[in-house]
Amino acid sequence: MRTLLNFIIRYSSWFVYAFYIVLSCVLLFNNNPYQQSVYLTSANSISTSIYGVTSDITSYIALRKTNEELQANNALLEKRVVSLEQELKKYKGIAADTSGSNAGARYEYVLASVLNNSTRHPRNYFNIDKGYEDGIRPGMGVAGHNGVVGIVNVTGAHTSRIISLLNVTQHFSVKLKDTPYVGTLTWKGNDPTVAYVEEIPKHVKFKIGESVVTSGYSTTFPEGIDVGKVIGQVKAADDNYFTLKIKLSSDFRNLTSVRVIKDNLKPQLDNLEKYDNPDERP
Repeated sequence: MRTLLNFIIRYSSWFVYAFYIVLSCVLLFNNNPYQQSVYLTSANSISTSIYGVTSDITSYIALRKTNEELQANNALLEKRVVSLEQELKKYKGIAADTSGSNAGARYEYVLASVLNNSTRHPRNYFNIDKGYEDGIRPGMGVAGHNGVVGIVNVTGAHTSRIISLLNVTQHFSVKLKDTPYVGTLTWKGNDPTVAYVEEIPKHVKFKIGESVVTSGYSTTFPEGIDVGKVIGQVKAADDNYFTLKIKLSSDFRNLTSVRVIKDNLKPQLDNLEKYDNPDERP
């Protein structure tokens, strides 16, 4: 208390000065319409500026939250589409009174952000911010907003390395949409927007602009995920086949977020592949 009193006494002249300044301003603005108008205009301008800055900051934070929610909803919708396709495939040709199963729960999706990415090398990779602590395992498929982008290669606790589709050593099982004809997708290097589908039977009819999707003949990707569109035909080494040139759906130079695809049947299917003799049992 003594310290406070000493402080007030020491600076009493400043307190008196400040009091008279405030009193003068109050009297000036209250009794003079012009000064009052100037004060109100200035105060309104300052408050408007502060509100604008605050609003921008709030909007930015809200935008990030909205973007995350949209990505989560997009992943959920894609999961539902895959589930419906699986159920539709299951029920085709089955009697109407046949009971359902758990086929719809086969695939799950894990959202991830891309930490870094390369597109200029023959063998490209990128890293994501999810690892084995998040359920990520080597061999899982990875898709962007527009289609297939790679396969999980190595996992850490909270990060993983992905083999990009833009890797000359990587191959994907694909097909022309709405047809049973399967081919092998390969990237030849150089152009990050173009890839090739090899081993398409020569008799197969196709159209420019026709969609190429995953075949579903592996535990890496479900059937029907977009890969690209046909833009041309290339002569193959084997006269019984031809090669399609396709425009990739994914923009690898602007890859910021992806979805890792988890196939819940993969452990069972991998276990079955261990047996060369179908009569063998665990």
